[in-house]
Amino acid sequence: MSSLPFTSRSSQSSNGLMESGMVWLCLYFVLNLALTLYNKIILSLFQFPFPWTLTAIHTLCGAIGSYLLWHWGIFTPAKLGERENMVMLMFSVLYTINIAISNVSLNLVTVPFHQVVRAMTPVFTIILSISFLQKKYSGMTYLSLLPVVAGVAFATFGDYDYTAMGFFLTVLGTVLAAVKTVVTNRVQVGRLKLHPLDLLLRMSPLAFLQTLVYSYVTGEMAQVQAFVSTSFSWSLFFALVANGIIAFFLNVVSFTANKKTSALTMTVAGNVKQVLSIILAVIIFKLNITLTNAAGIMLTLIGGVWYTNVEMAERAKREKSSLSNDSLLGTSVSPDEMVSIKTQR
Repeated sequence: MSSLPFTSRSSQSSNGLMESGMVWLCLYFVLNLALTLYNKIILSLFQFPFPWTLTAIHTLCGAIGSYLLWHWGIFTPAKLGERENMVMLMFSVLYTINIAISNVSLNLVTVPFHQVVRAMTPVFTIILSISFLQKKYSGMTYLSLLPVVAGVAFATFGDYDYTAMGFFLTVLGTVLAAVKTVVTNRVQVGRLKLHPLDLLLRMSPLAFLQTLVYSYVTGEMAQVQAFVSTSFSWSLFFALVANGIIAFFLNVVSFTANKKTSALTMTVAGNVKQVLSIILAVIIFKLNITLTNAAGIMLTLIGGVWYTNVEMAERAKREKSSLSNDSLLGTSVSPDEMVSIKTQR
């Protein structure tokens, strides 16, 4: 197995720590929250309302950062054939379209309605995983998702105003988000088994070019040129560069956390992150929330902790069962080999 990015090879305890999915999940929370708040600060302080340009900066930094780490020998890209490269192209298109649908739908519905529908991402993830990956989940997993989804609905309770097209695009964006998370997990733990940085190296340049095309088609590129000619400052430049660097590390951590946990765990983490963003926004920007919102925040956090405990308990149970089977066979075999053996039996 190739080493994960940024792990220390001089210490076995350090390696063990960086192999923990919970460590990467915590890093994902911290960086995701930091980038969300940083984006809001840039929009409010510098009045830079250009989401596609900001996304282009993120993907460009991802391409440059992953290339530098490859050049420095941090990881070695896998050799992919024509079919695998086509998968990477389709994945980058999915990544870009997912952002596009989310941005467009947000202009057609209110923010509370948008967040409530997006809170259903774990449900779509389960449906996709069961339908296409033949995965199975326990009853406790289903139960632990209920407070997470309901909590986000209460936390964002407000003016649920939407158009028919806005409703359709919001649901479509939620389904695409679930598909992207599932595909991300499969290309890293499935047959391809891509290193997180390898995935970022292949996906970022393609997503960057697609983002520029969309920016040009929508007319945002012309607006950015006009903005730069009248309102450019070096403080904005360095703020955008720092924003892109944070986005790069978030992508690395997000891909690694997805690989070390599961697609469903990442969607639940995204819901809990949204609620934590509300809490920090209330503290930093001095926003007001109702008792219903506060109850929803607590419900989501409790549901997130419950789901985490269920996931850890079931993971420990699977590992114990795997070790027990290995002992009975008198040898050490991989999980894939165990499936083959059980099938033959």
